[in-house]
Amino acid sequence: MDSLNIRHHFPIFKENSDMIYFDNAATTQKPKYVIDAISNFYTHHNFNVHRSVYTHAGETTEMFEQSRKNIASFINAGSAKEIVFSAGTTDSINLIANGYYAKHIKAGDEIVVSIAEHHSNLLPWQKIAKNNGATLKFIPLNEDANLDLNAASQIISDKTKLVAVTAVSNVLGNINPIDQLTTLAHEHGADILVDGAQAAPELPIDVQKTPIDWLAFSGHKMMAPTGIGVLYGKQDLLENMDIPRVGGEMIESVSTTDYKVKDIPYRLEAGTPNIEGVIGLDAAISYLKELKMTNVQKQCEKLGQYLYDQLNALDGVSVYGPTKRQTGIVSFNVDNIHPHDAATFLDSKNIDVRAGQHCAEPLTNKLGVNATLRASLYIYNTIEECNRLVDCINEMKEFFNGSK
Repeated sequence: MDSLNIRHHFPIFKENSDMIYFDNAATTQKPKYVIDAISNFYTHHNFNVHRSVYTHAGETTEMFEQSRKNIASFINAGSAKEIVFSAGTTDSINLIANGYYAKHIKAGDEIVVSIAEHHSNLLPWQKIAKNNGATLKFIPLNEDANLDLNAASQIISDKTKLVAVTAVSNVLGNINPIDQLTTLAHEHGADILVDGAQAAPELPIDVQKTPIDWLAFSGHKMMAPTGIGVLYGKQDLLENMDIPRVGGEMIESVSTTDYKVKDIPYRLEAGTPNIEGVIGLDAAISYLKELKMTNVQKQCEKLGQYLYDQLNALDGVSVYGPTKRQTGIVSFNVDNIHPHDAATFLDSKNIDVRAGQHCAEPLTNKLGVNATLRASLYIYNTIEECNRLVDCINEMKEFFNGSK
């Protein structure tokens, strides 16, 4: 995969040719193909969906529902009915927690998460556990900074009702063993929910090959607009969800005293949906399919491994996570320089990295640090940019500490 050639597809890099953007785990830049799809929607197809009988609205509804089918195909869902549109990963997980597990988790039940969860896949389960009298348990990391499967096999039990784990750590960059965790959960009669926010942009996903029960991911981390996300759930689970919001479009009929809801997924999508977001997400997925997800994964892994190796070779730099990299996410710290100061210095060199706890405070606490720098690379990043980051870190060490 030619990163330099791919960069030409992204207008922002033409306008900012010297910018090194290493904050892709927070959000990705958008290719012209996606921008044009959104512009085309507003220019030629800006009609509401599902509600009108006139031709123009019907055409837009067909575009919208074809997008749902394309997104279902992207993760190999059994049916487009299993795709519910949300505002993003956080919204999807909260919908699942409040719409399903709030009534299915009882006192004495257990919910299992990992110590490396993003707050979006931790706080909803803390809330459910507290409200319902359940116990929240954590799968630790092993010495290699990977999820400890041996510990998981001891922690997941017949009391476990849900295993909720991220597919890719947004701090450590490692891919969790979702296949094995799914088997473990199902052996004990538990469901498994996968936070796919960092996985969907980089990895092939097949929810039938690995029969997870729930999947949540966001569009903006995979070159689509902000404010659009996907909630995948097995059909029987979705059909047993409480209705999170009521109003227009999700109803079959209404009387003065009651209402009848539509079939899934529409019963879970009250109001006018984010049509622009769905069209943009469909375009982003088409773009990724053209590149092929196996190529995307190889490129991100290659860049992540290269940057990890270069940083790990520097004196006074601590790099977190496994030595064998699987994604483009690399977190690190520089001795005697606060991550926020380091990020500000790098910003002065036109390098964008994230500094902080990355919404994973229990993990950074476990690592024994109050924050880290995070460079998260994607398909349009290059080896040359990695080298530039390393050079600037050496400059930064000299600037702050007076030595290299």
